[in-house]
Amino acid sequence: MGRSVETFSKKEREKKKSKKQQDKKEKAEDRKANSGKGKSLEDMMAYIDENGNISSTPPDPSKKKKIAAEDIQISVSKQAELSPEELIRKGVVSFFNDSKGYGFIKDLQSQESVFVHVNALEEAIKENDKVTFETEQGPKGLSAIKVKKQ
Repeated sequence: MGRSVETFSKKEREKKKSKKQQDKKEKAEDRKANSGKGKSLEDMMAYIDENGNISSTPPDPSKKKKIAAEDIQISVSKQAELSPEELIRKGVVSFFNDSKGYGFIKDLQSQESVFVHVNALEEAIKENDKVTFETEQGPKGLSAIKVKKQ
């Protein structure tokens, strides 16, 4: 019977394999030595200082600010009620399709385009008519209501 012959490439493969195993062991030992496990709770704590920045030291109690609960605003502040004269806007009909029953009015004050539906008309309108109208929030933005010719 013949003995197994160790060739150069077999020796190289064995060397690479052992080197890989050795590197793997070293990495595992390094991870064990430098792992974050076992740290105390105090080492893992983070604090917020008086300016809102994260720090590793607890904040100084003497710099603490007292805030009254009434001063904290949770929602949007109420807007002042508008008078009936301010609710009525003026504009020019930029587009109106009679067959489909809708169009757009260009608001003269804000220069924005406002959607208008035939159901919101108080009298018939056509393009380039000057109109007065009120607005309400529709499903896709502002809609004109109570539309009249000037």
